[in-house]
Amino acid sequence: MTEKKEEIDRALKEKLAPKQFIKHPINGTKFTVLVSSAKGGVGKSTVAVNLAFALQNLGMKIGILDADVYGPSLPKLIKLNEKPKSENGKALIPLEKYNAQCMSMGFLVDEQTPMIWRGPMVISALKTMTQKVLWKDRDVIVIDMPPGTGDTQLTFAQEVKVDGAIIVSTPQDLALLDVKRGIQMFDKTGVKILGLIDNMSFFKGDDGKEYKIFGEGGVEKTAKEFNKNFLGKIPIHQDLREATDKGDPLTHSNPDHEVSKIFKNIAEKIKLAFQ
Repeated sequence: MTEKKEEIDRALKEKLAPKQFIKHPINGTKFTVLVSSAKGGVGKSTVAVNLAFALQNLGMKIGILDADVYGPSLPKLIKLNEKPKSENGKALIPLEKYNAQCMSMGFLVDEQTPMIWRGPMVISALKTMTQKVLWKDRDVIVIDMPPGTGDTQLTFAQEVKVDGAIIVSTPQDLALLDVKRGIQMFDKTGVKILGLIDNMSFFKGDDGKEYKIFGEGGVEKTAKEFNKNFLGKIPIHQDLREATDKGDPLTHSNPDHEVSKIFKNIAEKIKLAFQ
C-alpha cells in the first residue's frame, strides 16, 4: 500500500511540475533577434526591416522572418510576392531580396486571405517557419513579431533560442502601458532585452523645429525604470514612409539618409551586443 501511495505521489508531482521547454536554435544563423512592440500600430514592422538592412550595411548577412501570422507585412515591405519552393516536401527555401533571405506567412497565402486560425495552428505555422526553413549562412535573423504577449511570443520565448529582443514603442502613455507588460513577459521567460527604441519620436517641420506629436521622453523613461538600454529615437519622416510603400526600405535604398544614419547607430549597438 505504501509503495503504491509513493508511486501515485510521484506520478502526481510529475504531472503538476512545470513543463520544461527545450529551446531550439534556428539553423543557418549565428544570432536571432526579436523585434517586438506589445502594442500594435507603433511602426514595429518598418523598424524591424530597416534595422535588418542597417545591420546588412554593417557587413552582416541577414535573414528576415515575419512572425505575424494574422497580419504579415514583409511582402509589402520588400515588394516580394513569390511562393517559396519546398525541398523534398519537408522544408521551405527562403525567398531572397536585396541579398536578404526572407520568410513570411504572406508568401504562402494570397494577400487578401484572412488567417482565421486558433492558437495551435498559429504555433504549428511558427514552428514550420523556425524549424523547417532552410536558412543558409546568416549572421543574424531579425524576427518581426506580432503585437501582444500571446501564443507567438510564448512560442519564441519558450521554444526558440533567442539572443535578444528589441522593443519598439511610440512615446505616449497608452503605448507604454503595453510596453511595460512586454518587458515583464520577456524578463519572466528569460529573454534578454537588448534595448528600447522610441519610434515616431518627433516630426521635424520645414521651420527646423521638432514637434513631439506623441509626447516626449516616455520610452527613455521606461527604459530607465526597468534598467534597460535605450537605443535611440526615430523620427516621423515622409521619406521613410515612401520607401516602405515602394517596397525598398530606406536603409537599403538610401543608407546615407539622415534617418538611415539613426538606424545605423542603433544597428551598431545591436551588433556590439553580439560580441
